[in-house]
Amino acid sequence: MRPAAWCPVIGLFAAGLAAAARAEMIAEPVAVLQGLDKITARVLDFDAPVGQAVRFGNLSIRVRACEKSPPEDPPESAAFLEITSIRPGRDAVTEFSGWMFAQSPALASLEDPIYDVIVLDCKAASGSPPPGSSDGNTAR
Repeated sequence: MRPAAWCPVIGLFAAGLAAAARAEMIAEPVAVLQGLDKITARVLDFDAPVGQAVRFGNLSIRVRACEKSPPEDPPESAAFLEITSIRPGRDAVTEFSGWMFAQSPALASLEDPIYDVIVLDCKAASGSPPPGSSDGNTAR
């Protein structure tokens, strides 16, 4: 069997693991991302609220979901990202669309000659009460 024939099998296996991991995950409203500009060697950690586009260089990054494991489980954070390259005079090009995992960044990564983007964590919005608090307020 050719090595290329294993690619779909590996992809299905990884998708199955991702689905099993997401079944027990806690949704959070903010993804913590890290961007690397390979030209200038600039590294920037930034927050990306779910549903809002943020910019890093000429990339537009929209987080569709951000989930992390419960505190009693081994730490894992995953975010579904849509990353689009926006260059003047050209059409926008989708560079990445899929789940990225904080503890396994090489499993699914952005392939761009200038930028790298990885997920570091998922967190509650600043100023929101911690999960399980009983103050009667809920963030919507």
